[in-house]
Amino acid sequence: MYIDTHSHLNSKVLYEKLEEVIKEAIDNQVELFIVPGFDFETSVIALELAKKYPFVYAAIGYHPTEIKGYGEKEYKWLEEHINDEKVVALGEIGYDFHWDTTTKEEQTEAFVRQISIAKKAGKPLIIHSRDAIQLTLDTLKETNAKMVGGVMHAYSGSLEMAPLFIKENFYLGIGGPVTFKNAKEIKRVVEVIPLEHLLSETDSPYLTPHPYRGTENGPKYIPLIVDEIVNIKGINKEEVAKILLANAKKLFKLE
Repeated sequence: MYIDTHSHLNSKVLYEKLEEVIKEAIDNQVELFIVPGFDFETSVIALELAKKYPFVYAAIGYHPTEIKGYGEKEYKWLEEHINDEKVVALGEIGYDFHWDTTTKEEQTEAFVRQISIAKKAGKPLIIHSRDAIQLTLDTLKETNAKMVGGVMHAYSGSLEMAPLFIKENFYLGIGGPVTFKNAKEIKRVVEVIPLEHLLSETDSPYLTPHPYRGTENGPKYIPLIVDEIVNIKGINKEEVAKILLANAKKLFKLE
């Protein structure tokens, strides 16, 4: 059995054909899903999906590019629902300087505020970091995020930085890019970092693995990602799947 620890079943493109997406995943032995919110609306939908399906769990939180104009109403909702039984994490949150929809100051304020909510609830964090890897690490240290830990979603940092995030109690999310032929750094990360610190994820409908790169991603492709981890590490496939599932269950306190 596989788990997709980061699947946007709450995105418009997948939500419109949800039953089909879930069936295709289950047909490929992907039987557990964590659905992270990225704004207020998708966090609400993630929670609804988690309550509807026993094999779906929700993360709620606001992506750094989506927090423009967010205030007390949105953060109060997070505080009210972070302790819900099917909410297993707060995310995805962090920094994104690829887009310029929000300022560094706005992103920092939202990030720190959401870390505080997670710490109060004792829930782990799902971290998004784009063009901000050092600042992300600094913020996690300054806020003592180690207290709850979490996952560096779609880890894109260097091999040298990977142990620094692990030291702060964070797993590394491994997705479609590990299958790309030119993705040398993430392949090195997977080769060197012990399997006990990795999680399997798709970030669907984005970051589709080879050989389907450029098309819509889905949780059904988790086996392709696991296969690449198996190839890099030279470990038995069943053992890899078992450890990745155990890692997710441990971090997100899944039954």
